[in-house]
Amino acid sequence: MPEFLTLKEAARLLRLSERALYDLARQQRLPAVILAGKWIFPRDLLLRWMSRAAGPEAARLAPPAILAGSHDPLLDWAVRQSGCGLAIAAGGSLMGLETLAAGRALAAATHLPDPDGGAFNEATVRDLLPDAQAVGLVWAWREQGLILPAGNPQAVRGIADLARPGLRVAGRQPRAGSHLLLLHLLAEAQIRLDSLRFLAEPAMAEDEVAAAVAEGRAEAGFGIRAEAAARGLHFLPLIRERFDLVARAQDWFGPELQALLRFTRTPGFAARAERLSGYDIAACGSVAFRV
Repeated sequence: MPEFLTLKEAARLLRLSERALYDLARQQRLPAVILAGKWIFPRDLLLRWMSRAAGPEAARLAPPAILAGSHDPLLDWAVRQSGCGLAIAAGGSLMGLETLAAGRALAAATHLPDPDGGAFNEATVRDLLPDAQAVGLVWAWREQGLILPAGNPQAVRGIADLARPGLRVAGRQPRAGSHLLLLHLLAEAQIRLDSLRFLAEPAMAEDEVAAAVAEGRAEAGFGIRAEAAARGLHFLPLIRERFDLVARAQDWFGPELQALLRFTRTPGFAARAERLSGYDIAACGSVAFRV
């Protein structure tokens, strides 16, 4: 049979009536997508769905339309503007993947460095979702670095300067991708985490890091260029990171994620990414990894 099946072909494969299959597709209970007004069924995903439905994961056929995980201003904006119907539950990359693994989210947003430092996200997804048949799609490459007051009055030149006495640093919550990436950079520079003077309350999102610096509560923070630019702050780039969206393979064919991906191909999305600055969206929507 072909890789992509018509309604009639898929019904014959599953030994269902065309009407019963149509109802399942319309209710988003199996992998299917509408193209040119017709239902199309990916054969491999359909067979995987059928085998999963016979096992203990049958109850996970319809996860809630929630995008959990890391905060990203371009992603937040795109979810709102696209009308895709996703609700955002920001709380850090690790939280997002754990929520996805538990079946409480449709997708997760994540930017976690792999242990060898050569890639992003795949190693952690394999650990947390070993049997999920998950697929990571590239959202964007982002510039991460030090967010500093305008003009850089402290003359900060690199990661080692964060350990200066009296320099207050706006940090992120321990399960955030930015915090784990900062740990990686500090380890490379042989700097102990406890040598930094963090604010008492960690920032729960990228914009909170920039706000702490802009308001004078911190002399430095680790975050993305887009948030520094939004407040007219100085930015010292340190690393280029890949920010991915992760979902089970079959769920990428659902209406919410398809609507979001369609929106990323519009001129308005490209213009917004350029205006925010610090984003490379050339690979947006391409497959980063499969597990």
